[in-house]
Amino acid sequence: MKLKGLFLIEHHLSSSYNLPLVILSIAVAIFAAGVSLDISSHLKYAKHASRHVWVVAGAFSLGLGIWAMHFIGMLAFHLQADVTYHFGIVLLSIIPAVFASGLAFRIISQLETRPTQFIFVSFLISVGVVSMHYIGMESMQMNAVLTYDPVMWIASVLVAFAASLVGLYILFYIPNVSRFHWRRLASSVLIGVAVSGMHYVGMGAARFTKTEGVTQPLSGYAIDRTLLAYVIAASVITLFGIMYISIRTASRIEAQSEELEMKFESIIESASDAIIVADHNRIVIQWNRGATDLFGYTSKEVIGQSMATIIPERFREAHERGMKRYEMTGEKRVIGQTVELIGLRKDGAEVPIEMSIGTWKTGKGIFFSSIIRDISERKRIEAQINDLVYLDPLTGLPNRRLFSDRLNALLGQGQSEQFALFYIDLDNFKVINDRFGHSIGDHFLKQVTTRLQSTIQTSDTLARLGGDEFIILSPHTKSNLAAHHAQELINVLHPPFELEHEEVFTGASIGISLHPSDGDTADELIKNADIAMYRAKADGKNGYQFFTNELNESVSRRSNLSMALRKGLGRGEFTVHYQPQIQLKSETVIGMEALVRWQHPKLGMISPGEFIPIAEESGSIHRLGEFVLNEACRQNKAWQDAGITPFRVAVNISAIQFAQKDLPEVVSRALDASGLEAEYLELELTESVIQSADRAIDTMHELVALGVHLSIDDFGTGYSSLSYLKLFPIDTLKIDQHFTKNIESDEKDAALVKTIIRMAHELDLNVIAEGVETENQVAFLKAESCNQAQGYFYNRPLPAEEIEVFFQQFKKASSS
Repeated sequence: MKLKGLFLIEHHLSSSYNLPLVILSIAVAIFAAGVSLDISSHLKYAKHASRHVWVVAGAFSLGLGIWAMHFIGMLAFHLQADVTYHFGIVLLSIIPAVFASGLAFRIISQLETRPTQFIFVSFLISVGVVSMHYIGMESMQMNAVLTYDPVMWIASVLVAFAASLVGLYILFYIPNVSRFHWRRLASSVLIGVAVSGMHYVGMGAARFTKTEGVTQPLSGYAIDRTLLAYVIAASVITLFGIMYISIRTASRIEAQSEELEMKFESIIESASDAIIVADHNRIVIQWNRGATDLFGYTSKEVIGQSMATIIPERFREAHERGMKRYEMTGEKRVIGQTVELIGLRKDGAEVPIEMSIGTWKTGKGIFFSSIIRDISERKRIEAQINDLVYLDPLTGLPNRRLFSDRLNALLGQGQSEQFALFYIDLDNFKVINDRFGHSIGDHFLKQVTTRLQSTIQTSDTLARLGGDEFIILSPHTKSNLAAHHAQELINVLHPPFELEHEEVFTGASIGISLHPSDGDTADELIKNADIAMYRAKADGKNGYQFFTNELNESVSRRSNLSMALRKGLGRGEFTVHYQPQIQLKSETVIGMEALVRWQHPKLGMISPGEFIPIAEESGSIHRLGEFVLNEACRQNKAWQDAGITPFRVAVNISAIQFAQKDLPEVVSRALDASGLEAEYLELELTESVIQSADRAIDTMHELVALGVHLSIDDFGTGYSSLSYLKLFPIDTLKIDQHFTKNIESDEKDAALVKTIIRMAHELDLNVIAEGVETENQVAFLKAESCNQAQGYFYNRPLPAEEIEVFFQQFKKASSS
């Protein structure tokens, strides 16, 4: 480069420009910029090998464009001297232009660039452009000396740097708005004018001084303006070729993109799940029909709005923190996984949702795609399953599992925590269930539940363990308060229940265990409350009992007897004894009461008062009762066949047996199997059958229709109701031995016995007193015109084989 000096002749050649060519040069620059912008839009998102192809294409398109603009501008320049160009230098000038453009596209291919790196690359590009310009100027061959004005030269360099910085910035960021053609055109014009401006400023710095009388020899590599024009034309054609390829590629990519977008739209619109796409600012940009169905918003209403629209207010802050944390740290813990959240519908209703999140990174930031599913139905089913696991399906109360969880939680609060357990077993439930059927029994249990719930505190837990067994956990309850609460439970069940328009009575046997005195574990406390409940039941039912250590042995024996009872029925351990019934007026035997006895191989003789309640609770009473009935009928027929004067045999029927719907069939089968006439069988019924009076009357009439006799056993000790005596088709009232044994010492008992006898006679009923043990008792009963008596005064219950001996002895005693 030759700067202007004092040794030069101060005679500058004049110059001018061809305006059409100037305009053409600027147009070529703008066109090259447009091609470069198009390439940069592909390069920005190209991957792997295609990225290098686009870098090379961009380098040559922009480089050749700048170079072509430069030499068209040179052709537009007219000097008062003949000018040719050195071909080698012309070609050499292309290299810095292409190199500078390659640097530009290399930086564009990166997703992120630091400002300092951006400026440094702009400086290198400006060096390349300046180098291209001034190398091209050196290719001029003429009879003149080329020098430069320092100020204009520096200005050209600064313009080149500014043009490089502006052009690089536009090339880097314009692809994000490449669909807006007017902006891309404006950017192309800006880059083209900036590059052209650098050229014409550089040309303005040139000074051409004619060399007088000296003719410079032309290089052998010189080319004239015409040839240069062809070279430029070839460059422009190449530029057009690159542009054509770029446009075709862009069209194909756009078509593919549109096709993929249509497919994507079709897929997400056909999906039943909600699909939502949000940009880096969490603004909704995609919203399918599934999202409309789920949240109630149309796409027009929600696109452009924040994702927070579908998030309840109380969760929005946490949601925003989570998104920011992901953007800052790149945490991918939730990406690709499903999370359960609460969504907010347009109508304000909240709905449980399941969301799967995906992300992708762009130049603008992280975009999010969400697939959301309504899980309301699943939650409802889970709640139902949870209810099945933890709640009793009949009453809705906590079941054993949930009760155990709450009990263990209370125990976990500390060993000093005081509380009580109430183990409740309903009295006579088996009778009710058998008599009315299971559906009515279930209805009865619901009524019981309602009454029990009315007595408990909010801190208490009432649970159903199964059948007719309930349990209550009552925190902060000591023994005195527990006793009061137990009595409340008994009282609330005392009023009659109405089942199928009948009044039904029940009671509750309640066992109580206290923590920590009665146990430290859930199993121990429940077991001990259960033990206490059995004692309450054994003590006469409808009462409560606290656990004591002494109860353990009793319950253990009861449990062993329950298991042994079932086995004993199959092993022949049970027999039937018979106690004579005497006609007081004639002192003759008029019947026998069949009484079951149990001879245990290890425990010996076990009292009926002990094993009968166990048989009723365990359900063995049906087999045991049928055994006694069949054996009594068979034995009575055997006595008749042996020549003994016929008499009736009385068999006790428990309330549970009487509740059997097929009791008449059972009795009929026993009579048929033995051959005994029905008139010689008497069934003794307890007063508890009055609980189901209407049904009881129907069953009684069926039995009477068979020809058997009926009597009420233990009259005066149960649910006595005089109005039923006139309705029941009974023959006999049996005075309980509790009254009989006290008639000599207790005036009230004596008065009651007199009243029962007189009332029975008024109702035309036979009366028999049991438990007669003394001659004075016999005299009292005779004086009151009692019809019959039985008891140890006459004889104890005897095995069948001893009855014939008894008849002989009794006959001799009577005759003497």
